[in-house]
Amino acid sequence: MARQSEYNLRVGLFGIGLEAYWAQFEGLEARLKGYVDVVAERLGGYGAEIVNLGLIDTPEKALAAGHTFRREDVDLIFLYVTTYALSSTVLPVVSRAKVPVIVLNLAPEPAIDYQWFNALGDRTRMTGEWLAYCSACPVPEIANVFRRSRIPFYQITGTLHDDPEVWQQAREWVEAANVAHTMAHNRLGVMGNYYGGMLDIYSNLTLQSATFGGHVEIIEVDELSALRESVSDAEVNAMIGAFQTTFDIQDDCSEYELQRAARTAAALEKLVEIHQLGSMAYYHKGTGNAQNEDTMSSVILGNSLLTARGIPVAGEYEVKNAQAMKIMDAFGAGGSFTEYYAMDFKDDVVLMGHDGPGHIAIAQGKTKVKPLYVYHGKVGNGLSVEMSVAHGPVTLLSVVETVEGKVILLVAEGESVPGPILEIGNTNSRYRFPIGAKRFTEQWNSHGPAHHCAVGIGHISSKIDKLGKLLGIETVRVC
Repeated sequence: MARQSEYNLRVGLFGIGLEAYWAQFEGLEARLKGYVDVVAERLGGYGAEIVNLGLIDTPEKALAAGHTFRREDVDLIFLYVTTYALSSTVLPVVSRAKVPVIVLNLAPEPAIDYQWFNALGDRTRMTGEWLAYCSACPVPEIANVFRRSRIPFYQITGTLHDDPEVWQQAREWVEAANVAHTMAHNRLGVMGNYYGGMLDIYSNLTLQSATFGGHVEIIEVDELSALRESVSDAEVNAMIGAFQTTFDIQDDCSEYELQRAARTAAALEKLVEIHQLGSMAYYHKGTGNAQNEDTMSSVILGNSLLTARGIPVAGEYEVKNAQAMKIMDAFGAGGSFTEYYAMDFKDDVVLMGHDGPGHIAIAQGKTKVKPLYVYHGKVGNGLSVEMSVAHGPVTLLSVVETVEGKVILLVAEGESVPGPILEIGNTNSRYRFPIGAKRFTEQWNSHGPAHHCAVGIGHISSKIDKLGKLLGIETVRVC
């Protein structure tokens, strides 16, 4: 099967101008082409392959550019408006390419040097100089045509040089396109069955595929159990070594439980490789089948290792949250499985965490491994992880399926703060929100999310908003 790495993010770039100007104003065409090259160089530093078609100045070239972008399989287009240009040099490009377009309205400098300009004494030269600053002129025309053609577009306005906000916005658009590209090529494994009675987590797999793309691979628990039987003692010992390097294993963890978890972790690695999984949601009681119960009660450490290396794993068969975790991880923010644990009105924080795997790569310090003699609400016992998300800014994300049959992205920014946690062998953290714990919980809940969400480090709501725009879905920010 094809691996996701075979398909790279490709970003299209073209500038626009008016062919009639070139014979009239000496040096203008070369100057504007140079501006396009500056943009190409900057965009090329953001991790995508740039397909730069240069300056498009006639409808005929626009048609050819549309065909080229389509052949080159671009995921996003940046349209750099260098000077006045006809909208007929734009519409054929984006209508054929059929990907989102970002309009760059960038002047070469913050302002024209009026005194120098007016002293030129040559009105032809003056007009040519003005046209090099005329990027804002055709943007309303382009916007009009895009709206009338039902083509979504987004704008970045500023200067080509010395304008950090412009390039931060451009970088975020490329990062968001990369996440959309990742989701479109992701293989999400679903193993087991829903936790019975959790009506909020039942998901529409077709809707998820239609919204984000990707493939959903249905996996039997029996396959993981069979793979577990094939794991060698050497593989078990190697995995225990990985546990000892990665985790802070507590003294009351038995050798028997470590070996059991290591055997399952090694089997999970094989399962991921067989199906080329980029994420997974799982749950299975395993009652009535001792082999499956042994497997599913020993997955936490292995699933935590997978999550830490970019293959997020959500418990309780929470497909929507596996998607949210993958989005957060693709942005480089982590994305740990979490839910409300308690509220601390004294310190105005919300305690959030979950049993099962955590994103140990974003933990505050080393993640502890503790034995649990009962998995609350679940069958079996075994080793579990206890961690808090690194102290500092965090973003929460929930992928919500609405009553209208749509998907929305629900986002909140807050802070992971130090303080006492519940030392029960689960992931749990203390989160403070700018609107306070009471208002946060009420406003978050008002949008009808499932009780799970993904939490990652950093404030990235602006990036998630751009992802929503690229996917054509609504993003709701609570705080």
